[in-house]
Amino acid sequence: MNDVADRPLAGILLRVLSGLFFAAMLVCVKAVSNDVPLGQTVFFRSAFALLPIVAFMMWRREFPRALATRRPYGHLLRSGLGAAAMFASFAAVARLPVAEATLLAQLSPVALAMGGVLLLGERLTPHRVAALALVLCGVAVLVLPELRGGPAADRLFGYGLGILSALLSAGALLTVRRISRTESPATIAFYFVFVTTLAGLATLGLGWVSVDGPMLALLVLAGLFGGAAHICMTVALGMTEVSRLAPFEYLALIWPVLADLWLFGQPLSEGFVLALPLVLGGAMMAAMEGRRLRWRLQR
Repeated sequence: MNDVADRPLAGILLRVLSGLFFAAMLVCVKAVSNDVPLGQTVFFRSAFALLPIVAFMMWRREFPRALATRRPYGHLLRSGLGAAAMFASFAAVARLPVAEATLLAQLSPVALAMGGVLLLGERLTPHRVAALALVLCGVAVLVLPELRGGPAADRLFGYGLGILSALLSAGALLTVRRISRTESPATIAFYFVFVTTLAGLATLGLGWVSVDGPMLALLVLAGLFGGAAHICMTVALGMTEVSRLAPFEYLALIWPVLADLWLFGQPLSEGFVLALPLVLGGAMMAAMEGRRLRWRLQR
């Protein structure tokens, strides 16, 4: 029996809104990246994300009951990997156009599928091999023009950070697979944001800077947008089947593209245009196979 409410239109709208909030968060991070240290940005993004998440938990009458956990070490591992992924992601956004950094994040479903094979003993299917091949081709198409065009060390470092963030995110999701058997999504989300806030705060002695009003507003908005994105995604998954939302996960790339063009004046590179269908095709293949396997198990 499926306990997901059958409200597909509301679920789709919330998924699209989640993508918009996530893109807005990255725009705020990008806007302050030249002036605010990485750890300080991570702290504000995580600390202010707690506000909408806790408010949402209270609205659902899950706070503070949802804070009780039987898997503290599982939360610590998941949150540590997620915090490292956030640091790497924000560092990549500082060096790359928002659209390219977001595209690299789409490596996560493929890395998750391969991680399931290597770490969880799942079967290596032709579907997963094809997804991996497509994504690797897409990354090569994105990165190789930079190698041919001469020294571009900072941009190449950004690509490396983006790939690292995707791999760390996949590791975090693999951990979620394990702890979600006993832990609720609200509990997992809260501890992730809480640990990431502490990780950002730990960089206080590394040279935080004073911020003016507009910069402070951007940092606070990054956190609020990030928390709102998570809430919209959580509610969307409760309103319709995941398979119905799959195509709209990749429509979320529209917002970073528009942000680069309109806000930052950065035209789309030829490598990005060529890599886009390859990376998204591979990511969708990996994600859809995971859903197909879960559907089989539920029959």
